[in-house]
Amino acid sequence: MNPKLREKTMESLSAVLPITAIVLLISVFLVPVELGSIVMFITGAAMLIIGMGFFQLGAEIAMTPLGEGIGVQIAKTKTLPLVLFIGFLMGLIITVSEPDLQVLARQVPAIPNMVLILTVAVGVGLFLAVAILRIRYKISLSVLLMVLYGVLIVASFFIPREFLAVAFDSGGVTTGPMTVPFIMALGVGLASMRSDKNSASDSFGLVALSSVGPILAVMLLGLFFRPTEAVYDGAAMENVLTTRDVVVVFGRDLPHYFKEVCISLLPIAVVFLLFQLLTHRYQKRQIKRIAVGIVYTYIGLVLFLCGVNVGFAPVGAFLGSALAQLPYNWVLIPIGMIIGYYIVKAEPAIQVLNHQVETVTDGAISVKAMNRAMSLGVAISVGLAMMRVLTGLPLGWIILPGYVIALVMSLFVPRMFVGIAFDSGGVASGPMTSTFLLPLSIGVCQALGGNLMTDAFGVVALVALTPLIAIQLMGLIYRAKSAKAAAHLAQLPGDCDTVFDFEEGV
Repeated sequence: MNPKLREKTMESLSAVLPITAIVLLISVFLVPVELGSIVMFITGAAMLIIGMGFFQLGAEIAMTPLGEGIGVQIAKTKTLPLVLFIGFLMGLIITVSEPDLQVLARQVPAIPNMVLILTVAVGVGLFLAVAILRIRYKISLSVLLMVLYGVLIVASFFIPREFLAVAFDSGGVTTGPMTVPFIMALGVGLASMRSDKNSASDSFGLVALSSVGPILAVMLLGLFFRPTEAVYDGAAMENVLTTRDVVVVFGRDLPHYFKEVCISLLPIAVVFLLFQLLTHRYQKRQIKRIAVGIVYTYIGLVLFLCGVNVGFAPVGAFLGSALAQLPYNWVLIPIGMIIGYYIVKAEPAIQVLNHQVETVTDGAISVKAMNRAMSLGVAISVGLAMMRVLTGLPLGWIILPGYVIALVMSLFVPRMFVGIAFDSGGVASGPMTSTFLLPLSIGVCQALGGNLMTDAFGVVALVALTPLIAIQLMGLIYRAKSAKAAAHLAQLPGDCDTVFDFEEGV
């Protein structure tokens, strides 16, 4: 096996294994599950692990160089309308291929799948163009985020309340393992053409801004669809008795995903060919590498989506329904927190962000510190999400004050931490959130007879919220320690003037 593929597969294993172990423990001690369903779940988990391994490697060797190359080319382009059009088009094409979004679209009963996917993709495209403008004209990220989230908070009072949770969930799922490597590489490519002292810190923030567009776009979509008239038709657990039944079920659905993923990835392949023909940026060896990356991405997406939708998510919905009917259903809160803590440790998009943070800050912010802050934040998020489904607490009571706190904090934390925090919020809500936690939440809501659109959805949004506060708290702590260290150095004899300054990003 390719050593890099083995590494990515092991990362996927570490992401899926905690959930698999928790599900098996629940099936033994809390909720009995038929053996056939467990076999379906384990088969789906295996496909998920292998699929994510192929997908992550493919995205790394194809999306990252393509994104950075397009970013450098955009930075060289003087024609502003062309720059904005390229940014919009790339945001739209990459988002359509995002597996997290496809998983979410299948679970929203109110909107046809393709309508939701295209709406979200247009939102990402528009705001990726805004993000490019920010880097090009050196606009403050804190100010821009305060204005945009201010608009979202005001708009949330005028849309149907059934659409609030889906809108914020859409913002979370768009920044997954497909879009994050591309968008972050695009930011690096754009910032690399600048030589000023803020270029490194300005490479962050594209993911954050790209998460705003889908929220606003789905809010506007809520004016045209009536979710209360829709009926949820979730995937039921297959009734399998033998191993042959398992093979038949997965074999029956695989061709559908072969076709669907081909349609999703075809625009990316076309963009790569056109970009190469116009710029001749890549050498023959790089072209072959990117082509192999696209093939890996295709194989990974097919296995990922089939494993999730056929074997993985249905068990999540079943367990949620069964646990909700227990007399001590409050156990969902600690179970959710444990899952949240371990899931984020190995989210592929999170690791892409964490390693880039460590590189840009020359190790001042380590991967270990980022992981610790993210794990605690997401554990709290999932605990709140489970509590909300059990109690029916409106999402706005949590998420709107949460964003206000995060935005106010952005005025006081070092500049680089603002971009890192808001990027972290988007990438924290990765594949495991949409493939297991959301179905779990839906199962709980259905068992309790709650409103699916207002009570079940919102778990992705909450997972995307708390890292904003957790990472900025880390920034405040780091700022205090830096000030203390600077004061200590000032008292020492000799030349001790060189101190890393996060305020300026240098």
